[in-house]
Amino acid sequence: MPRKPRIWYPGAMYHITSRGNRHSNIFLDDKGRLRYLHHLEETKEKYFFELHSYCLMTNHVHLLLETMQHPISDIMHKLNSRYAISFNRRHDHDGHLFQGRYHSVLIESIEQFTATSRYIHLNPVKANIVKNPAEYKWSSYKAFQIGKPNMHVNPTQILHYFQTPQNYEEYVMRGSDHISHL
Repeated sequence: MPRKPRIWYPGAMYHITSRGNRHSNIFLDDKGRLRYLHHLEETKEKYFFELHSYCLMTNHVHLLLETMQHPISDIMHKLNSRYAISFNRRHDHDGHLFQGRYHSVLIESIEQFTATSRYIHLNPVKANIVKNPAEYKWSSYKAFQIGKPNMHVNPTQILHYFQTPQNYEEYVMRGSDHISHL
């Protein structure tokens, strides 16, 4: 039976998760994470999307992105295939790096939009890698603390709902009080 096509329209927002095949690591070192971010930027140049939040874990990634002119399937195909080729060449591996298709959830409300960003930023806390999301180097959380876009992410739209970066930080930290429920 063919897969159901993903819902797409210009301006659609998604929480994307891509996992390593059999939950294996997709990042073996910081150079791999930098390479992934490089491919993310290349993909953004070709397919014009807005990245609102991200987190690169060891065996999976979280992206909160908004499409403009191209379907999410084109964006994720380019990004995941480019990174997989790069990873396999660098580490002399063969075969699939990612476990099946990426998982996507269409974002349909402001509450879901902000809660997804919080979830993404709390992922390293939930995994017991850090106690505070600000300690994790491979997420967009620091751009939210500063309150300005950086090379990879634009936190402006999410921060708009909180008026200040400090209010967003409090929102995220309130979520960490209930981390076992995520």
